[in-house]
This record gives sequence, structure tokens and C-alpha cells, in this order.
Amino acid sequence: MRTILIATAIVCAVGLASCSDEGRPAEPAPRQVGIVVAKPEPLVQGGAITGEVRARVQTDLSFRVSGKIIERLVEVGQSVKAGQLLARIDPEEQKADLDVAAANLQSAEAQQTQAQLAFDRQQSLFRTQVTTRAALDQAQEALLTAQASTKSAQALFETAQDTLSYTELKADADGVITARNAEVGEVAQAAQVVFTLAHDGDRDAVFEVVESAFLRPIDGDGTVTLLSDPTQKITAKVREISPTIDSATGTIKVKVAISSDAPIPLGVPVVGRFNYLAQDVIQLPWSAMTSKDGKPAVWIVDPASSVVSARTIEVAGYETGSFVVKSGVSAGEVVVSDGTKFLRPGEIVSYVKEASK
Repeated sequence: MRTILIATAIVCAVGLASCSDEGRPAEPAPRQVGIVVAKPEPLVQGGAITGEVRARVQTDLSFRVSGKIIERLVEVGQSVKAGQLLARIDPEEQKADLDVAAANLQSAEAQQTQAQLAFDRQQSLFRTQVTTRAALDQAQEALLTAQASTKSAQALFETAQDTLSYTELKADADGVITARNAEVGEVAQAAQVVFTLAHDGDRDAVFEVVESAFLRPIDGDGTVTLLSDPTQKITAKVREISPTIDSATGTIKVKVAISSDAPIPLGVPVVGRFNYLAQDVIQLPWSAMTSKDGKPAVWIVDPASSVVSARTIEVAGYETGSFVVKSGVSAGEVVVSDGTKFLRPGEIVSYVKEASK
């Protein structure tokens, strides 16, 4: 009987020990994550920007006098030659002014002729001692006055002729009409833009871009391709960068000189591609980014303890599949690149090194 009781006690003790081991939770294994080692790598940034082809020289044409437009002789897109008549305003008022100026000139010339004859007569009389010096001087003064009046009338007549010529609007160079801002029957004011003329010759690709796009130096020439024909690549060189920002769009205007053996139509959309000078930066894959207090951050692994901690960073730019770190990560630090969603500060992880990106 005693032997049975001892055996029963041993079995219960073993059972209790077994139950105690099963109720204790097992220690969780460290979370496995992917990591990359931060290291500076050369980055050649660039990108594609869209714009359009414009003439290097473009002028706004307008009448120099006001009047009603009675004739328009060209259309948008039409090629014109220097001196070609484009439009005409009603010249009746200017013709009337010219008639008045011509009449005043004739009157002044007649008075000058009369004064010249009087002076010549006084000179003859003075040589024969028939008239006085005072009379001769008076005749000479009248002649000088008449000559001055004639010159003034001549100047007014020429001005009236010029004003009449201003009723005709002519092209100032060979080119293409790219815009029209007035119609027949409209009263055009002096200096009001009627046509825009794109001069034949050199062409520019014009882009409206954000200010930061061209703050860094460009590495050599870029290329421009037509949207309609991407296979046609044209050498492009930045010619002018506007020093001011457009208040309406928040962009700056960049003009790029393009050269091509094939003629390039005005106004066609183009894509420009430019590369900056290479610089060493730390690039990390997108999967490495997390957030801390609403700011971009990454998880840093302490190689000695395998403990992770979140660190706020400043991003310099975003690339395809990666981002560029401006500050917050130093070369040689271990950054979690995969498995960042469920990490907690101070957590111990095991990691597998991935190829740096």
C-alpha cells in the first residue's frame, strides 16, 4: 500500500511539472527584416520637361495711329515677306491732314517767293543809292522769316505723309503670322497689337519649369524630341533662364537653342531632357521610408545590439524606386529597407543584408 502511494505522488509531481511548462509563453523570435548599408553613390539627376517651339525673334505689330480697320490681308499661319501689306485702317482723316499740310506748304512757299523778290529789289535799289539800309534790312528779315515758315510747313507736310503711311500695317521681316488680335470693322488704337510675327531663322524650345529645376549646373548639352516623332532627337543648349518667377504660374521661363537640319514647325510640343552634374548622395529604396511625428523617417539598426530606432530625416528628392537623403543618415549606418511597418522603438531584430539601391 505504501509503495502504491509513493508511485502515485511521483506521477502527480511529473504531471504538475508538465502542466507548468506548457502554460509558460515561449520567448518570441526576433523579427526578421531586410537592411541596406547607407553609402554615398554618384547620382546623375535629370528629367523630362515639356514645352513648345518658338521663333528666336518674335514681334508684335501694331498701327501707329488710331482708326477703323477696313482691310485685313493675312491669316494666322501665313508666311509673309518683309514690307508686305498686312492690314489697312481708314485713311480719310490722315488724308485730310495731308491736304491741309500741303496747302500750308504752298502758302509758305508763295510767301517766301514774294519775300525773295522784295529782297532782291531792295538790294538793286540800295546799290543805286535809291533806298535806305533800313529798308534793305527789313526786306532781308522778311525773307528769313518766310524761309523759316517754309521749312516748318515742309516738316509738317512730311509728318502728315508719314502719318498717312501709318494707316498701312506692313511686316518688318520675313516670317509667319502666329496671332491675330483685331478684325475688320474694329477700331484699333495706336500701339494696340494686331498681329504677332515670328521671324524666320533660329528657333528656341521654350519651357515653363519650377525654379529649382535649373538651380544646379547642367552637364553639357541636352536633347529635345518632338512629341509627334520621338525618334528625331535635336541637340539643345540652354540659352536663357528668366531671372524672375511668373506670379501667376510660379514658374520660370527657360529658352533652349535648338539646331536641326530638318525644319521644325512653330508651336509644336517638344520634350527636353537635361542632366545635372553628378554628385555623391545617399539613396535609399522607397520601402525604407516611414514616418515619425508626421515627418519622413527611417529605422536605424544598431549593429552591436540589433536594436532599432526611428530617426527623422530630410529628403532632398524623389527618384524612380528610391529617394535621396539630404540629412539624418550617415554613411555606414544600417537602415531597415524591408519590414518597417510593424517595428517598435527598442525592438531587437534579425536582419538580412540586401543590395544597396
